[in-house]
Amino acid sequence: MELAAPVKIGETRSLGLGRDLEEEVRRVTELLCDMPQLGQPVDSRHRKFPLNRFPFGLIFRVDGELLRIIAIAHRRQRPATGPRERDLQQSVGADRDR
Repeated sequence: MELAAPVKIGETRSLGLGRDLEEEVRRVTELLCDMPQLGQPVDSRHRKFPLNRFPFGLIFRVDGELLRIIAIAHRRQRPATGPRERDLQQSVGADRDR
């Protein structure tokens, strides 16, 4: 998954930073499952939502009951090839244990 490289870089810069990035992605993903209308529209199907403390944002879309994370994009850099679909999917609006 595309998250592995930023996590590895974070861990080399500061012990625990990579773990913090993973936790923030998880937190934002859960938030977006509950409220998929959050975030700024990118186009007619995709939205973006920034991560706290990190220069990344999630590019996502909702397909029926699934939240699809398309990319974890650096907010200050443009992707060379555009978003690529990832296997990370979660149900939108599903009840979860917290």
